[in-house]
Amino acid sequence: MLKVEGINVYYGAIHAIKDISFEVNQGEIVTLIGANGAGKTTTLQTISGLLHTRTGSITFQGQNITNIRADKLVSRGLAQVPEGRRVFLQMSVQENLEMGAYQPQAGVPKDLEMVFELFPRLKERRNQVAGTLSGGEQQMLAMGRAMMSHPKLLMLDEPSMGLAPLLVEQIFEIIKNLNKQGSTILLVEQNAQMALSVAHRGYVLETGKIVTTGTGEELIRSPEIKKAYLGG
Repeated sequence: MLKVEGINVYYGAIHAIKDISFEVNQGEIVTLIGANGAGKTTTLQTISGLLHTRTGSITFQGQNITNIRADKLVSRGLAQVPEGRRVFLQMSVQENLEMGAYQPQAGVPKDLEMVFELFPRLKERRNQVAGTLSGGEQQMLAMGRAMMSHPKLLMLDEPSMGLAPLLVEQIFEIIKNLNKQGSTILLVEQNAQMALSVAHRGYVLETGKIVTTGTGEELIRSPEIKKAYLGG
């Protein structure tokens, strides 16, 4: 579904992403793990058109999408849930969800019901101002907003950031359920243990390079990964 080949991304003179290549197949959860500053978010933002690569290519469903603007990619079926959630704090839960609807407004009521089925908590709070939600509820709202555009590939950037352990487990249960219902997911996450426990495959980034790859199970069992990322 997604193929990234030899991309190089710079912030001015800083070489942030160094010749990265990886792929995501339909129906998979693929995770990018690594320490803070390894290049995970930069990689996602390059795929979603927020940053540009100097070299290489990004192919989505057989079409070259390299350096295409972010707003053009939504209609092709790409959606990103940004780090830090970025919900509209002064708007209601329902208004936030409606902001995620890319298709004509006629389909919005049906899409809302689909999201409320996935996230019953949001249905309970549909008229509540988003700024009054807990961190976990705001994360659900950000994910629900992305689902309103019917993405073929859902990209999640640090969904567990700042959440209590119990809420982290809930969010990862939701990620597994979304995948079971047919969503293909590219997950960027510092919580390597949780990410690898739900992922079919993973790639480990260090200072802008992919240094290791394998199935989620293989990486969890790897002594090097345990030592570096799992506290073992």
